[in-house]
Amino acid sequence: MTNITSKKPPLYPKTHILAASGVAAILSLALLVFPTREVEAKKTYIGLEMDNPAEQFEPGSDAADLINPEDPVAAPFANIAPPEQDEATASVAPEPVEPAADPRERRLTVEKGDTLSTLFERANISASTLHEVLSSSKEAKKLTQIKAGQVLDFKLNDKGEFESLTSKLSDMETVSIAKTDDGYAFKRDLVEPEVRDSYAHGVIRSSLSQAGQRSGLPHSLTMQLANIFGYDIDFAMDIRNGDEFEVIYEDKLVNGKRVGSGNILSARFTNRGKAYTAVRYTDKRGNTTYYGADGKSMRKAFIRTPVDFARISSRFSNGRRHPILNKIRAHKGVDYAAPRGTPIKATGDGKILSAGRRGGYGNAIVIQHGQRYRTLYGHMQGFAKGIRTGSTVKQGQIIGYIGTTGLSTGPHLHYEFQVNGVHVDPLSQKLPMADPIAKNEKARFMAISKPLMAQMDQERSTLLAQNKR
Repeated sequence: MTNITSKKPPLYPKTHILAASGVAAILSLALLVFPTREVEAKKTYIGLEMDNPAEQFEPGSDAADLINPEDPVAAPFANIAPPEQDEATASVAPEPVEPAADPRERRLTVEKGDTLSTLFERANISASTLHEVLSSSKEAKKLTQIKAGQVLDFKLNDKGEFESLTSKLSDMETVSIAKTDDGYAFKRDLVEPEVRDSYAHGVIRSSLSQAGQRSGLPHSLTMQLANIFGYDIDFAMDIRNGDEFEVIYEDKLVNGKRVGSGNILSARFTNRGKAYTAVRYTDKRGNTTYYGADGKSMRKAFIRTPVDFARISSRFSNGRRHPILNKIRAHKGVDYAAPRGTPIKATGDGKILSAGRRGGYGNAIVIQHGQRYRTLYGHMQGFAKGIRTGSTVKQGQIIGYIGTTGLSTGPHLHYEFQVNGVHVDPLSQKLPMADPIAKNEKARFMAISKPLMAQMDQERSTLLAQNKR
């Protein structure tokens, strides 16, 4: 007979048993206070599904007694929206579909290298149709003058044949050509811009050009400003840091956007503390010029400098060492250094005595102004179109371009001024004045001048007040 001896469980120290019991109690408490995500999700889900929680259980049951619809803890869940449906079962709202483009319309943007031929080809219009369009009139040939970024709108008929072409050349101009029973009709639509007076004020820190740019004055009007005051101010020599200008000019707008500029109506330029004024005036015969605010003529027989914004590299002198010949020779003119190709202007009305090669002067022009005055322009790169011996020129007309022909160390203009055959310094020569405004025009002129000057003063006061804020 086999004796079966039962093993007793090992005896653990009492302290170990107490420690294990404590850990178990802590874990149980943690599970009650911090349920798992799954448990919490189920509890929340049940609460969300109940419209009346007590009705989910049999009356009188323990569960029904535990949930009171009036309980402030349970009641808020009744107003919470049900959870979102699973992505697999949720119905997806259809995306809005854009209406199909009209197959009869083609909008093409001109890309670099495009021609009207390639654009017609991209629009699936035959080359023979393009030939017919361009041959229809002289105006139609303007359609070939396209540029990158330009938009062309083609319209076809139901058979896919060319019907019309429209292109907006600028904010002010749109051209179109359309097929008619008689062939093709070209149309050019121009928008008349709104013309508004604008004000600009600038202070010169380095150059007139940069001051104009900072003030918002269009570059073309900065050049016009220099021409207006060119009789009194040498912009190559006289400009100083701190000089300032004010301008009232015409601004051209289309739908509030600047599309161009018109004329300077009035201006004030302060040079070395002295103020010069100018007012644009058209007389009864239709002649337009600028006068001082008091009606005195700003126009003189000669402008001070033949080159805009150039640097004086050599002055009039009777004892200058020639940079190439290395000899002491009189320098009977003024040298204006500027980049090659810079335009050169005639300083006064006159007749060209000679235009061609002239020894050490290189390409040179000599102009006779009346009986007493003569000017010379040397080292030119070339002459402007139409300039030749015997032709006449107007003051400010471009006659040639800066170069380095003849005895010259770099691109510049050599300018000479003679009075009765004697060379004089053009920078110090007192220039003859033109006639002031006619007496029978004076009252009409002042009626224009005074309001413009007052407007400039008001604009300046407003600007200063804004800068102080």
